Amino acid sequence: MQAKPQGVMGVWMALLAGGLLLVSGIAQAQRVEGDRAAASGPYQAEVAVRNQTDGERERAFARALMQALANVTGDRDAAQRPGVREEAQKAKAYVDGYDYRQDEGVSASGAPSFQTTLVVRFDRDAVDGLVNMLGLSSWPQPRPKPVLWLAIDDGSGPRLVGLGQVNAARPVLDAAKARGYALGLPAGSAAEQAAVGAIWRGDTGAIASLSKRYSPPMQLVGKLQRAAGGWVADWVFVDKGKVLHKWQTKHADARRAMAGGADGTADALFRRYAKAGSGGPPGRYRVRILGIDDADDYLRLAGYLDGIAIVKRIEPVTATADALELDLDLSTGIANFSRYVTRGDVLSSVSMEAGEDAGEQPQRIATFRMGH
Repeated sequence: MQAKPQGVMGVWMALLAGGLLLVSGIAQAQRVEGDRAAASGPYQAEVAVRNQTDGERERAFARALMQALANVTGDRDAAQRPGVREEAQKAKAYVDGYDYRQDEGVSASGAPSFQTTLVVRFDRDAVDGLVNMLGLSSWPQPRPKPVLWLAIDDGSGPRLVGLGQVNAARPVLDAAKARGYALGLPAGSAAEQAAVGAIWRGDTGAIASLSKRYSPPMQLVGKLQRAAGGWVADWVFVDKGKVLHKWQTKHADARRAMAGGADGTADALFRRYAKAGSGGPPGRYRVRILGIDDADDYLRLAGYLDGIAIVKRIEPVTATADALELDLDLSTGIANFSRYVTRGDVLSSVSMEAGEDAGEQPQRIATFRMGH
């Protein structure tokens, strides 16, 4: 039985080995299709697939689009926002190109294993248009590159991870890229190495002062150490001297515990810098529908509106020979609703006018015409 590596060098060698194995796996990857075989930037995504059939690929497009939306907006819960899953079913329309990559690895039993990955490149303008149409909040580009001040202690004393040990920090650096931003590392000078004690006791002021030579004035301060059943990492994210977020990640695998620093940082940055969508506030809005000639038209309209995720409730108000008026409870603004519903052949936009004050908020009366 192989002995476990001991001491600080032991955990560092294990982390470095993980990074080197990752690099080796990529180097051995065989491209099956296309000229590019790795995602780069927020408008690209990688998803594992079982095969290269059309059906499997289109299902993977949907997962990749939701991943890209999370990267582009900065919102890790983007897939749960109204309308996103419905649009994901049409993900093929947003695809600019794709490649397959075949990665070779080793299973737990030591036998060779293979994983096919679909690398999807989405049309930037189309994705940005989708973000606007659904009224998703977004974390604008270019995004800051906080400095990661990470100390690791496996029981033999903490040690700073600097540029010279970049592979040891690879899990958190890669996790940040997967969230659409980047982390930097300090150079690892003697003065910075001596500051590891400040990291360990949570002295964010001392670290912020030491970090003045770097830009921007943002620091992710973390300490990773052994704990019962695995590893625990304590994190503090500081922006311009102000603590924005504190959290902890635990995992049996040191790399997984380390990677949790990237998600907490992305969430803090999104909460601080994300811009609200441009489609207006959610609420109740009145719409007027023209061109409903018979019961079949009404049923077609009702079925169409009922299938739209941003429509939470439909309440008929008045019906005449010329028009039907409805109150809609929307999870986004009326402008986004108009952009969303007029893409098909059921409704086309006619006009939008200011309505009377409904008490809680001004109404907007938007008029649409049924298509035939």
